[in-house]
Amino acid sequence: MKFTLSWLKDHLETDASLDEITQRLTMLGLEVEGVEDRAKELAAFVVGHVVTADKHPDADKLRVLTVDTGSERLQVVCGAPNARAGMKGVFAPIGTHIPGSDITLKKGVIRGVESNGMMCSERELKLSEEHNGIIELPDDAPVGTPFAAYAGLGDPVIDVALTPDRADCAGVRGIARDLAAAGLGRLKPLEDGLLDATPVAGTFPCPLSVTIEEPDGCPLFVGRLIRGVRNGPSPKWLQDKLAAIGLRPISALVDITNYMTFDAARPLHVFDAARVRGGIIVRAGRDGETFRALNDKDYAVDPAMIVIADHEGPLGLGGIIGGESTGCTEATTDVFVEAALFDPVRIAATGRRLGIDSDARYRFERGVDPAAVMQGMERATRLILALCGGEPSEPVIAGAEPDWRRAVRFRPSRVKHLGGVDLPLDAQTHILAALGCGLREAEDGTLSVSIPSWRQDIHGEADLVEEVLRVHGFDAIPATPLEREGVVAKPALTPAQRRVVMARRTLAARGLHEAVTWSFLSSAVAERFGGVDPGLRLLNPISADLDVMRPSILPNLVQAAGRNADRGIADAALFEVGPAYRDPTPQGQDLVAAGVRCGNAVPRHWSETARPVDVYDAKADALAVLEAAGAPTANLVIGADAPAWYHPGRSGTLRLGPAVLARFGELHPGVLEALGVRGPVAGFEVFLDAVPSARKKGGTAKPLLQLSAFQPVERDFAFLVDAGVDADRIARAARGADKALIRDVGVFDVYQGPGVEEGRKSVAISVTLQPVDRTLTDKDIEEIGRRIVAAVTKATGGTLRA
Repeated sequence: MKFTLSWLKDHLETDASLDEITQRLTMLGLEVEGVEDRAKELAAFVVGHVVTADKHPDADKLRVLTVDTGSERLQVVCGAPNARAGMKGVFAPIGTHIPGSDITLKKGVIRGVESNGMMCSERELKLSEEHNGIIELPDDAPVGTPFAAYAGLGDPVIDVALTPDRADCAGVRGIARDLAAAGLGRLKPLEDGLLDATPVAGTFPCPLSVTIEEPDGCPLFVGRLIRGVRNGPSPKWLQDKLAAIGLRPISALVDITNYMTFDAARPLHVFDAARVRGGIIVRAGRDGETFRALNDKDYAVDPAMIVIADHEGPLGLGGIIGGESTGCTEATTDVFVEAALFDPVRIAATGRRLGIDSDARYRFERGVDPAAVMQGMERATRLILALCGGEPSEPVIAGAEPDWRRAVRFRPSRVKHLGGVDLPLDAQTHILAALGCGLREAEDGTLSVSIPSWRQDIHGEADLVEEVLRVHGFDAIPATPLEREGVVAKPALTPAQRRVVMARRTLAARGLHEAVTWSFLSSAVAERFGGVDPGLRLLNPISADLDVMRPSILPNLVQAAGRNADRGIADAALFEVGPAYRDPTPQGQDLVAAGVRCGNAVPRHWSETARPVDVYDAKADALAVLEAAGAPTANLVIGADAPAWYHPGRSGTLRLGPAVLARFGELHPGVLEALGVRGPVAGFEVFLDAVPSARKKGGTAKPLLQLSAFQPVERDFAFLVDAGVDADRIARAARGADKALIRDVGVFDVYQGPGVEEGRKSVAISVTLQPVDRTLTDKDIEEIGRRIVAAVTKATGGTLRA
């Protein structure tokens, strides 16, 4: 939101300096992003008079000028084709920084002739892109006068960043109201000068009818025809205001609507009434309809969009952009002025779908003042009559003003309880009244606060407390240390919180980089990852490609890895710990630790062979997270039922009973192709909420690793089993033969081929026996071997391979 200091003073009577105003704006939550003070930037440039202009002795296209700067006469070499004796222009002396070309002038010699400064073009002063000649000023321009002051460029431009809830400050008047409430001046009444919103009496009935067929999208529409207007250029004061904030002046009628948009956050639109056929109809778009907008682009509309139409078709998109067919030109003599309300959600969705960013959309999708429709119409009418002449009709009104009135119970003591500031009652009521609130004391001693129409973001008592604190100054809130008595009785983190911390630390220690991605993604991408519940589709997404809550964290991480690869970082390893969504209920949100590895797990090097990432890298990451989270990893069962976005045969799940604790594997090539990412990519998803809490046991805790003085014993077994038997079943069965003695079981070979009948496979395991109280005898080893074979045979139906 940009505005000039003089524009602010149209609404705010103040003696505060620019620095005081910008500092207070930031303290009010209206963060100042920048101040463009052209007078300061152009301070060295003055009006110069070209006394003589002689041909350069050694260059046909150069002239040697004698320039009167008001204090001295200097010789300047100039190559502009319009440089001539008698003209007045803009002179820059030696040492001046030229903003348009980012150079600092030095005394120079050009083709043998000394030059002591420069006559400037508009581009060199960043006034426009014009650079075919130097600036020509009127003959009455006073020589030696600072150019910025002469050209009216001494008005600083303030750029404020608005949060989405402060729609009232999308207009200069709302910003002035906040500053006045903060004690930086007096808010001028609307009846002063150009601000006058006193109703204008119509002299004839409006010949154009207005019909609203879609009241949910447009609850109120006010129109008025003004006949006999003269639509020429707007006056200089209006053009200067618009040009200062980057808007191109077009014509008086159009400039008035732009002025109202930025001045009062009240977007308007003007139609050339002679080009409207029949009457105005506010309705939903129809399939197959198109129209050409004022930006010279054609748009197709659909039933989800609100269009302003006549009896022949769409004239524009309500609250977003008008159409070329009824645009006002210098030939316009009868103008139909529109002031309306539109549904913010419909406006935002339409603007995103069509990719249209307009000043009207910016305000309507945040919510304009519902009580200022008629006020905006009356102000616009007075401006049009003053600048363009004409005769106004009676206003035509369709629909009704929404019921925005609400009152909030406010206990002044809550300012201290919630904000820590002991502010007197009269100071609190003064702030609320200055912000436009109505105050009435209730019987119980509390206040009933009527919320003004332009503050749609205030809904409860805490909001009022925040307003008091904000205007009084957040810097006035005292810093108070939290009370702490003795040793903390309870752990600082809950078990669930500790799992998150340990998951992050573990993945970071394994070489993955933490990422923070959106909790949203594109519905097209979500379909690749199982789709989403209809309740997870966003009504007002921040972007058209972020329209659903994410069912999985993986797609965002995969796309982030793809962007890294596009920038030369092919071997990315990313993780994120956050929510994924199954349905819109609280129980439908899972806390997930997810990660992806792309490219090579082992990069190219002379000492070892490069290896791309694979399913085992993802499995190792998932198991490491589960181990850190306290899951009984020794009891986990590996399944081959990973979802469809994983590669079949190169993926799996980790289960504890029926509960899935993790999924892992290589991503499906079709999914990667749809996301535009080159493989291989291996990923995992660990469901931290599914990890069971550790059971509390009495007595002394066992050490994590028991050291033994006795020699471990390794024995290998090979079993013939059906081809569909998981190797994990064999390992688990062997481990269960004697949990006290068997320390580790590992699979080291799987074979199918000659020597093994079809439909069968050989699985070889290595079993490590670790005695703790004595050395094992041959008899002990043979006995445990028999138990291992029996356990595997019972669990899998396999036989010991000879």
